[in-house]
Amino acid sequence: MKTLTLTFCAATLAAGAALAADSCATGKTLKDGVLTIATGNPAYYPWVADDKPESGKGFEAATAYAIAEKMGFGRDQVEWVRTSFDEAIQPGAKNFDFNMQQYSITPEREQMVDFSLPYYTSAMAVLTTDAVVENGIEPTVASLKGVIWGADANTTAVPMLMDMVGPEKDPLLYGDNADVTAAMQARQIDAALFDLPTALYLAAVVLDGGTVLGQFPADRSENPDQFGLLLEDGNPLKECVDAAITALTDSGELAAIEAKWLQEATGVPVIE
Repeated sequence: MKTLTLTFCAATLAAGAALAADSCATGKTLKDGVLTIATGNPAYYPWVADDKPESGKGFEAATAYAIAEKMGFGRDQVEWVRTSFDEAIQPGAKNFDFNMQQYSITPEREQMVDFSLPYYTSAMAVLTTDAVVENGIEPTVASLKGVIWGADANTTAVPMLMDMVGPEKDPLLYGDNADVTAAMQARQIDAALFDLPTALYLAAVVLDGGTVLGQFPADRSENPDQFGLLLEDGNPLKECVDAAITALTDSGELAAIEAKWLQEATGVPVIE
């Protein structure tokens, strides 16, 4: 009888927790009982695997379902829609409850839309080429000190580089990131620092033979880039997603998702 009582109590508590989570979102979603989540068109790996967010594979897809669960929504209660990056960030009514497309939280954007608490703090990563790796560069600070670096003179990349690596030679400075990648393609420089998402994109799409050698822990940056869920300005659902992100952060679940999809899956080692 005691065992049955304990089992009943546990089930009651679990049901109560689910109801509590669901009650926060009741009446606040576009469709009753449904959480509508937007992603890009197309959505790229490692954020979404194979352009199929419904699979739950990829960092943002997995995070979206984890947030939905904390809010009381099952997988069958999540619907996906597609938007461009720019159209979603414009003021006005939205066709989603929240949007995940690596939106950096900035004061300028917060004048047009709402953001959740951060679900990801971007690490800084080392972009280089296969040819440089073949010549012996390794994902260690000692190895990185001796290579030729390039940087956009208009960004914080230079002070970050000097603080994190302290290269033996001053970096070559360029007018923008396009000039930096062009210089790397021309073998004028060996490496450059970018936030991890940008480095992954440049390595896969822009730079022939590009590769991301390693990433520094996010806490090494004074002002790291932080991503938030994008919501319509004044959306009452914000308190619910903030509570879900806080719970996932406190439990370590969010860190585990990040480790799986942004470290293990991409093969980008952490440079200590």
